[in-house]
Amino acid sequence: MSQGIFPVQRIRVWYRPMRSRDSGENHRVSTPLELLFDLCFVVAVGAASADLHHELVEGHIGHGILSYAMVFFAIWWGWLNFSWFASAFDTDDVPYRLATLVQIAGGLTVAAGVDRAFNGDFRVVMVGYVLMRLAMVTQWLRAAKSDPERRTTALWYAGGITVVQVLWVADALIAFPQTTAVILFAVLVVCELAVPSIAESRGGTSWHPHHIAERYGLFTLIVLGEVVLSATTAVKEGVSEGEHVGTLIGLAAAGLVLVFSMWWLYFDQPGHLRLVRHPSLLSTSSWGYGHYLIFASAAAVGTGLELAVDYDTHHSAISGLATALVVTVPVAVFLLSVWLLHIGPTNECREIAIGYPVTAVLVLAASFGPAPIHVAAVLAAALVALTVFATHGRVRSA
Repeated sequence: MSQGIFPVQRIRVWYRPMRSRDSGENHRVSTPLELLFDLCFVVAVGAASADLHHELVEGHIGHGILSYAMVFFAIWWGWLNFSWFASAFDTDDVPYRLATLVQIAGGLTVAAGVDRAFNGDFRVVMVGYVLMRLAMVTQWLRAAKSDPERRTTALWYAGGITVVQVLWVADALIAFPQTTAVILFAVLVVCELAVPSIAESRGGTSWHPHHIAERYGLFTLIVLGEVVLSATTAVKEGVSEGEHVGTLIGLAAAGLVLVFSMWWLYFDQPGHLRLVRHPSLLSTSSWGYGHYLIFASAAAVGTGLELAVDYDTHHSAISGLATALVVTVPVAVFLLSVWLLHIGPTNECREIAIGYPVTAVLVLAASFGPAPIHVAAVLAAALVALTVFATHGRVRSA
C-alpha cells in the first residue's frame, strides 16, 4: 500500500493543478518567494533612483525625470502583474517557483540596464522587461489549462500580454526619433494597462483583498527603506568631509521625520478596506494602478534628500528652489495619492479628508521658503498628529 501511495505524494509535492484560490481564505499572507521577489525588484528601484540623482545633480532635470518615469514603469508593472496573479493562482510548486525565478531574473536584468536607459539605450531594460512578461504568459497558460472556470480570462491575459510584447520588441528594433519614441512608449503603456481590464471583464480572477493590501504595503515599506538608505549614505558622505556637519544633521533629522510620517500616513488606514468596500473593476484598477504614484514618489523622496545633501555641500549644479522641489513635489504627490487611494475625499472624518490635500499644498508652498525640507517635515508630522487626534475614540472597521 505504501508503494502505491508514495508516488502520488511525490507528484503533489512538486506539482499542483493551478486552480483559483479562495478569495476569502483565512490567514493568507505573503510567501517567502514573494518577499524574495520584492527584495530583488527593489534593487531596480534603487538603481533608478541613483541614476535620477545623477541626472539632477548635473542639471538634466527634464531628461532625468522622464527617464525615471519610464524605467520605473517597467519595474512597477512587472511587480504588479506578478503580485495580482500570485494572489489568485499561487501554487507554490516547482513549475510556479521556476517561472517566478525567471521573472526575478528579468527584474534584475532591468536593474542592470538602468544606466544605459538613462543614456537613451533601453535595449537591456527591454530584454529584462520582455523576459518578465513572457514568463507571466506561461503562468497564465498554465492557469488556463488547469482552471476551466477562468480559462477565458487567462487566455485573454496570455494573448494580450504576448501581443503587447511583440509591439515592445518591434518598437525597440526600429530607431525612432526621440519625440516619436516617447509617444510610442506612452501608447504601449496604455496597451499594457488595458490588458487586465479587458481580461477581467471576461470573468474576474479570485485575488485576495487582504493579501493584495499586504503585498502593496510590503513594497511600500521596502521603498521607504531604500529612501532611508539613500539619505543615510548621502549624509554619511557629506559628514565625512568634515564640513557643514550641523546642517547635514538637521537635514538628516528632517528626512527621518518625513519618512516616518509617510509610513504612518500610508498605514494609518487598513489598505484592504477600499478593496472590500469597492470591489468593482474600476475601483480596484484605480487602486492598483494608482500605487505607481505612491511607489515612484516615495522612491523619489530619497533622491531628493540626496540632492539636498549635495546642495548643502556645494556639489550640485541646480538651484536651491529646484533642490527643494525635488523633495516637496514627491512628498505632495505621495500625500495626494494616499488621500485618494486610502482616505477618500468623502471620508467620514472631515478633518482628515481635508487635511491631506491642504498639507500637500502647504508642502509645495514651503519650497519657496528658507528651510523647505524642514518645513515639509513639520507639516507631514502635523498631519500625522491630526489623524491621531481626529480618530481618537473612533471605532475602526476591520
